[in-house]
Amino acid sequence: MIDLLLLWVSDYGVLVISVTTLLSCFALPLPSSLMMLAGGAFAASGDLELWQLCVGAFAGAFSGAEISYYISRHHGGARVWRWLRQRKGAVGLLAQAEDLLARHGGWAVYLTRWLFAPLGPYVNLIAGATAMAWPRFVIADMLGAMSWVAVYVSLGYAFGNQIEELSDMLGSVIGALTAGVVTVLLGRALWRKHKASK
Repeated sequence: MIDLLLLWVSDYGVLVISVTTLLSCFALPLPSSLMMLAGGAFAASGDLELWQLCVGAFAGAFSGAEISYYISRHHGGARVWRWLRQRKGAVGLLAQAEDLLARHGGWAVYLTRWLFAPLGPYVNLIAGATAMAWPRFVIADMLGAMSWVAVYVSLGYAFGNQIEELSDMLGSVIGALTAGVVTVLLGRALWRKHKASK
């Protein structure tokens, strides 16, 4: 599937990157970061306009998060959240995303746009379901989406000839960072529960 998406980047350019980043905000398993890396590589070779790529990727990432926040806040996000928490596969990520948002608010939204990206869609859902203030959400979302686009497009632009190796390395680093955050938050939650039970 990744080969097909990369072919679409070469054929449809900014449009496919924008749609991919938008859809990734709904927890669809799309390689949006890889798409931005590829877009940066195509921009370096002159096949895409760099400014159009950045605007398109930002528009998709920002609007996807805003749409998921809005849907969650105004159209039953609390019910969806309760339903998701009953699913075994997602319960750990959901609990950690909820804890992260409760403790760090805007910083949690900002960091889950790019550094802890696997938690991003769940943070959007929680932010809407718990009625996080929209101005706070939108500022953190905007800054986070800008950081995500800047980091990945720049890396693709600079290291376009090593895109697969770069993608694998970044995936490993972000996976390790996210797992570390989840582990620390779980440990803290267990420690508090243990202390409260005494």
